[in-house]
Parts: sequence; structure tokens; C-alpha cells
Amino acid sequence: MSLGRANRRAVAAGAIEVMITAEDVVAFVARAAATIARHEALLDRLDAALGDGDHGTNMTTGLQAVVRALADEAPAEAAGPLDVGALLRRIGHTLVGSVGGASGPLYGTLFIEAGFALDGLHVVDLPTLAHALDAGRAGLARRGRCVVGDKTILDALEPAVQALLAGAASGLAPDEAFVRAARAARAGVRATIPMVARRGLALRLGERSRGHRDPGATSCFLLIRSMLDGRRGWRPSRRAH
Repeated sequence: MSLGRANRRAVAAGAIEVMITAEDVVAFVARAAATIARHEALLDRLDAALGDGDHGTNMTTGLQAVVRALADEAPAEAAGPLDVGALLRRIGHTLVGSVGGASGPLYGTLFIEAGFALDGLHVVDLPTLAHALDAGRAGLARRGRCVVGDKTILDALEPAVQALLAGAASGLAPDEAFVRAARAARAGVRATIPMVARRGLALRLGERSRGHRDPGATSCFLLIRSMLDGRRGWRPSRRAH
């Protein structure tokens, strides 16, 4: 998640360690909701080839519900910093309750499990966040009973998390690590095109599912890309959409 005001001030002051706060998570959710809304028709179109044709609509509805929930629960500044773990769990539970189809439970589990890994933390460094997202990835895989190659969300999420872990381990700045994670997710989306679906509604299509981008993997890429804000110069190619 691109850095909030406090982190940018710390960077300007020459601080070495960059921390990710609840402010950054809230800003990420707002960007993600806007990004998914812009791509709603595309996601529905991709889903029409493999599923019910409503993945974009469901994701837009769910993320808008998250934005509203976070706005309703915003504490007074005097209450102190938000618990990042509790915030992620709130996002996850809202997604479970508001996103239709399988995507709600899957994305919800991702955020809930990541939230448990960050329980009680008000600021998080990149390695800690990367390991929390890895816990979320594992939870999503268990919930969906899927592995890489099944033509699901996991095909974009797995390489993105691995790239984030590698970036954190090598000491990359968060923005650069998120760029690499988004590039890995984009490659994961493209890798779903020749796959035959082994999970979800697309399973019933068998060989006919080959040749189509997975809509869940595509929405996952868009969410990961939303970790970067408009100040970052990198832009993925339109072919990734």
C-alpha cells in the first residue's frame, strides 16, 4: 500500500524504516473500490465466458460496502491509531457478507487471515505485511481447496505474494516491492488463459474453459495493483486487463 502522510513525512525526514499504517490500508481500499468499479464491465465479460457473468458487479458492490463500513466506523482522531489487524478482519467480514458467489468467502478469508496475523499492531513493516498476506493466501487456498494451475484467484495471488516476500527479504522499499508483486500478478493472470479450469463454475466447461482469462485472477491483479497510488510512475500495460 502506498505510503500515507505520516510515512511520507518520515521518509522526507530521513527515517530508514518505512511502516505501513491503517491509514494506508484505508487509502488502498478506496483505490481498490474505484479500480474495480472502472473495470466492472470487463470483469463481468470475462466471467460470462466461464461463470455467471457477475464477478465485476459483485466485486464492485462488495468493495463499495467496505468503503461505507470503514467510513461509518472511522474513530475520532483522539482515539489513537487503528489496529491494522482488526481493520483487515473488518474488511474481510464485510466482503464475505456483501460479495456474491465464491469470491466473497475467498477474498474475505484472505483479509481475515491476514488480519489475524497482524492482530494488535498499529504499524507494520513490509516483511511483517508480506508474511501476513502469505497467511491470507494460505487461508484462501484452504477455503477454495485450490492450487496454482486450477485457474482461480490463486494463480495471480500466489506469485504476487511470493514476489512481495522476496522484495521484503531483499530490503526493497514498499512501493518497489508492490510494483514487483503487481507484475507477478499480471503474469499470473496471463498464465490462466491456456489453463483448463479445475475449480468453480468454470469446471463444468472442461476444455472449453481453455483460452479465457480467469476473472478472479484478473480482479486479484487489479486489487494488488491498487496497492500503488497515482504518484507512482509505473503503469501496467492494457493487455493485462
